[in-house]
Amino acid sequence: MKKVVILARVSTQNQEFERQINELSEYAANHKLEIVKVFSNKVSGAKKNEDRPEILEMIDYVKSNQVDKVLVLEISRLGRNTLEALKVIELLNDEKICLFVKNYNIETLDDKGKINPMAQFLLTILLEVARMERTTTRERVWSGYQNFRKSGGKVGRKEGFKKSPEQMKVEYTEELKLLRKGISLRNVSKITGTSVNTLRKVAELAA
Repeated sequence: MKKVVILARVSTQNQEFERQINELSEYAANHKLEIVKVFSNKVSGAKKNEDRPEILEMIDYVKSNQVDKVLVLEISRLGRNTLEALKVIELLNDEKICLFVKNYNIETLDDKGKINPMAQFLLTILLEVARMERTTTRERVWSGYQNFRKSGGKVGRKEGFKKSPEQMKVEYTEELKLLRKGISLRNVSKITGTSVNTLRKVAELAA
């Protein structure tokens, strides 16, 4: 039975990655693949690999545990920064580890462990499409925000609104874990994308 790992990622703290894990787990079960580890995190796909601990941990793990495949639900889960995602694919290729992208049913290596050039070509295009969609979405959001402000709309929390400690703990679970490990505010901010000012408030809960 081939050994595989699952890589799941969401880009905001309010999203969950259980759907990705469930779909990939079902796929693995149907194809008699043994899931040996799941790597997941809530972090922007635009970040560099060195700022994504789950990517670094996964690369180290698959190198030393004779893993056959890495499963992702969508190519954007690997990272919407095209260059960084291609670096991950190259690292996996070097170790003869296949990347399987479920929503397009694409595998980067063939049955003999050789690079599939058509898959590499398609993934490069798909990564660029994901990057362009992200840029377009950001521009639309900013345009909508500007129009809302010009029309007299008000932004920000309602006056007097304040999250309870319990709400903070639920929303910033990953940040709390990192802070309790002694990682600096600045580094936690780089890893999670949460502002340093917000992390100062979260740090009070970590004590």
